[in-house]
Amino acid sequence: MYNTDIDGAKALVEQYERLRNEIGKVIVGQHDIIHHTVLSIFCQGHVLLVGVPGLAKTLLVNTIGKALGLTFSRIQFTPDLMPSDIVGTEILDESRQFKFIKGPVFANIVLADEINRTPPKTQAALLEAMQEKSITVSGKTYRLQEPFFVLATQNPIEQEGTYPLPEAQLDRFMFNLTLDYPSYEEEIDIVKNTTAGKETTVNAVLSPEEIVYFQQLVRRVPVSDNVYEYAVNLVAKTRPHTAKAHDWANRYLSWGAGPRASQYLIIGAKANALMTGKYSPDIEDVQRVAAPILRHRIIRNYTAEAEGISIEAIIDALK
Repeated sequence: MYNTDIDGAKALVEQYERLRNEIGKVIVGQHDIIHHTVLSIFCQGHVLLVGVPGLAKTLLVNTIGKALGLTFSRIQFTPDLMPSDIVGTEILDESRQFKFIKGPVFANIVLADEINRTPPKTQAALLEAMQEKSITVSGKTYRLQEPFFVLATQNPIEQEGTYPLPEAQLDRFMFNLTLDYPSYEEEIDIVKNTTAGKETTVNAVLSPEEIVYFQQLVRRVPVSDNVYEYAVNLVAKTRPHTAKAHDWANRYLSWGAGPRASQYLIIGAKANALMTGKYSPDIEDVQRVAAPILRHRIIRNYTAEAEGISIEAIIDALK
């Protein structure tokens, strides 16, 4: 697609700028959320987005899908949702032959809205598709479209009647992003834009083929040994009562992050470096992606909760 990886890296910076401009036509603020969401797509990762209702989570994903030129599907998770409602089902057609009808998971971007409101069996159906990039029905395997990206949302309030994701399943998500309230000035802009009847057209900046190319380009980015060592050391510090454990981990954590966190720190640092115009990541790139990667992989103990020590404060102390 491009003559050299250097040409591809320059093109990625240009396309990312265009992408941010297109998304900015609709989404006001939320620059970090947009950056990390696009970054995770280039890393072939998935995102868990946590935020109260009304913060435009669905609009954000839909807008990113349009700007990336990708198909978009939304699944509203409810207690009565079945696995077949996600992956699809076989029906008997007019010629009395079984025919597979694809479910909403067969899209480039899948929004799993309020994933914690459906039973574990249905959650597992989506998480299997995320991991394997394929689904199996009646012994036949169907490949999902590339690129494939899942953005799952959770409401941090109203936990009654929910099915929290187990830690092993949370680990499938590259990022855990917290969507916060807009600033006063941003909210004024939001209200002006959404109450004036103004129509905004979002143009596709990238094609699916370009996204797949950039995903492969990210994997080829060289990394120096000191960056590898920093990433692995950072994760090792989160594991309480081990040789490299940080004092805060021993005091405030009951469980640390696994090797997948180290892998995501490196791949995330590679993508962050390319998106900011660098050809190789440094320690600052690892630090930029550390919080959303570690946030859902370390578990606070009762001491941390009693003293009001947040996950973010612990991660900052470990960096």
